[in-house]
Amino acid sequence: MNLGKLLIGRPLQSEELGHQTVSKPIGLAVFASDALSSVAYATEEILVILAIAAGTSWAGTGGAIFGISLPIAIAIAVLLVIVTISYRQTIYAYPNGGGAYIVARDNLGETPAQVAGAALMTDYILTVAVSISAGVAQIISAFPELLPYRVHIAVVIIIIMTVINLRGVKESGRIFAIPTFFFLAMMFLTLVIGLVRYLSGTLPTITDVQAIQYGSASTLGVFLILRAFSSGSTALTGIEAISNGITAFNEPRSRNAATTLVWMSGILITLFLGITFLANQIHALPSDDETVISQLARTVLGGENLLYYLTLAGTTLILLMAANTSYADFPRLAALHAGDGFLPRQLTYRGSRLVFSWGIMLLAVVAIALVLLTGADVSALIPLYAIGVFLSFTVSQTGMVVRMRKISRLKPGETIQGLETELTYDPRWRQKMVISGIGALCTFVVMIVFGVTKFTSGAWFIIVMIPVLVTVFFRIHHHYHDVGAALRSRQVSLGAQQSPVHVIVLIEDFHAETVNLINFVRSMGQPWHAVHVALNKGKTARLQARWAEEIQDAELVIIESPYRMLVAPIYDYIAALRHERQDQFIHIVLGQLIMDTFWEQALHQNSPFIFNLALSRLEKVAVTTVPYQIHHLTPVTSEAAEETVL
Repeated sequence: MNLGKLLIGRPLQSEELGHQTVSKPIGLAVFASDALSSVAYATEEILVILAIAAGTSWAGTGGAIFGISLPIAIAIAVLLVIVTISYRQTIYAYPNGGGAYIVARDNLGETPAQVAGAALMTDYILTVAVSISAGVAQIISAFPELLPYRVHIAVVIIIIMTVINLRGVKESGRIFAIPTFFFLAMMFLTLVIGLVRYLSGTLPTITDVQAIQYGSASTLGVFLILRAFSSGSTALTGIEAISNGITAFNEPRSRNAATTLVWMSGILITLFLGITFLANQIHALPSDDETVISQLARTVLGGENLLYYLTLAGTTLILLMAANTSYADFPRLAALHAGDGFLPRQLTYRGSRLVFSWGIMLLAVVAIALVLLTGADVSALIPLYAIGVFLSFTVSQTGMVVRMRKISRLKPGETIQGLETELTYDPRWRQKMVISGIGALCTFVVMIVFGVTKFTSGAWFIIVMIPVLVTVFFRIHHHYHDVGAALRSRQVSLGAQQSPVHVIVLIEDFHAETVNLINFVRSMGQPWHAVHVALNKGKTARLQARWAEEIQDAELVIIESPYRMLVAPIYDYIAALRHERQDQFIHIVLGQLIMDTFWEQALHQNSPFIFNLALSRLEKVAVTTVPYQIHHLTPVTSEAAEETVL
């Protein structure tokens, strides 16, 4: 078994695609891990901002300021309910998935669709970087000695998750379901114990935390409260994931996806409010050395005991698993864009395990680059986070409002075909339009607040990046459009008779591979000659002597290359020959040594690809590579080795 099969698994037939779907519990693990994981840092992000005014203690006015975190959390929970109801409507309206991208394209046009897609793809990449970095932060809370290796750990985890996701959605879902439900069990256990201790009056407050130190304090004002609200709104990230991945669910897909969305939102609200409430009761403080979840578990569970470490382990795992939401949705979204001609077509190809392998690899590479650039620092990544997803929320819900307006013009029982789905009269169109309208308005306000309050902290980068990505998308789209037009417009007439073809064989040396090449060329029965680029005078002289001795039916042309270039002299020679023989096709034949293993192949010049890339730009020029396989190499004597130059 080769390494690829060992890591990724046996190839799956295309007919098995319909069986690569997941149940509601597995779907919760695959698509909800991002949203559920946000409870591990959303409360802390609120406290981080409030600490600017509250200082490093709950004493005096600090307690009142930190206490505002609970009303802020309730406001975020209300917003979450609105967005959930609105996305539930989207799931039933667009059962083939696609989320904000498909909704926007169907109702608002191509540009809003590309904006939504760019925003979501940016958010998915950041989700991987943020969740993995936050998970590593939890590990460092338990094992501070690992702090110097935080970036290395994050990169290794991303690589592991990439390999697992290349195995397929169904298999990765089963693997990641265990840590997701383990986290939920430990968090609900911690919250229940915490509430019992609070009601019984035995819940202590924490006093041994080194709080974040700010150079200068600030007074509590509307701007600071809005900033805290926007930071806590990261709890909403991941809500759209299920609407993007409806096709991954078992039938009936829409109903199963909608049910999973409701489960996810209910669990998320319960955990978020519970954690924020208990964090207030124990007087948790934002700290560089210990996360709020760690403080909560240590206080509620009675110290650094087994339950404490299990809770931290569960939190770490869910933060790491949150990246899996992006691995499930980013490749699907990229494939939709690529299918419409706004990204490279390669992103539509499914790998051996029926997943969009190119999309998975692209996500991993960019996420690793972000982790390296930011040093796996969550605080450095959070300002870049969430603005993209709130932009996609706004575009999606605005698109649903437009859809309801279209439906309102239909008569009862009337159905028309839209761009993506059928539109059928719905007597509840007013109610649905109001829900989507409120959702669009609320998420728009949050997006503006986030953009303003986080602008100087890094949100400016995303605000600039999204238009740049949209521009790139349209450049790619125009390229594909122009290529298609060129293929349609160019009328290449069929030849009435055979056209003359001249074969040119590229020769490096005279050995077994050369003989194989000559035998192939002679079998075609066409006029030919050989070309050699003189990079080594001694080798060239030996080649000329062997050629004169053994080959009598073809000329050997020597091209001088004083600057030791290989491709350029060949290109110039053939271009000149094409100019002389405009009525002829020129067939370039070159050889390539093929080894049994990858590492052996890497030891040899693999120049055919470069030649093919360069020469294929010339009209009426075809390039053929003739492989010469060398199997089961055996040691040779030094005398034999001297006789052969490879």
